Amino acid sequence: MITVVMAREVLPASGPSVFLAGPTPRLSRPTASWRPAAIAELDTQWDSDVPLTVFSPESRDGIRAAHYDDQVGWETEAREQADVVLYWIPRDLETLPGFTTNAEYGLDVAQRKIVLGCPPDCPNPERNRYLIWVAHRHGVPVCTTLNDTAAAALAVIAAAP
Repeated sequence: MITVVMAREVLPASGPSVFLAGPTPRLSRPTASWRPAAIAELDTQWDSDVPLTVFSPESRDGIRAAHYDDQVGWETEAREQADVVLYWIPRDLETLPGFTTNAEYGLDVAQRKIVLGCPPDCPNPERNRYLIWVAHRHGVPVCTTLNDTAAAALAVIAAAP
């Protein structure tokens, strides 16, 4: 069983958790989000009686934050609280550029447990080369499918003391 906590909702006090980091569709360039598929993968693969909490930085019902600081503050707190941050970067400079994701990844890679997923068939895979290089340097698992990235994130949780 999983519980999904969306942007700016109250974060639970405890329990295993995953933050879904990566590019978010913009209002100006609507495209399908990758996060519902990630949530479905985590739900399928989670095999525990203890509920898993999944933090999504997307807004429930598409209602965006009134203030930028509210969104960024919530995301930062949720990434810090998560047991693992799952980065999925289907790099597309037209619809899912992930520029903010790059900065978040740089902050997280050496400070918390993360996994990195970069599909080689995305529109701009060459834009993920450096992130993959940095991941290898820091011993971060690198995956090429969303299924494997979800599995790697859950393995991090399973390995935690």
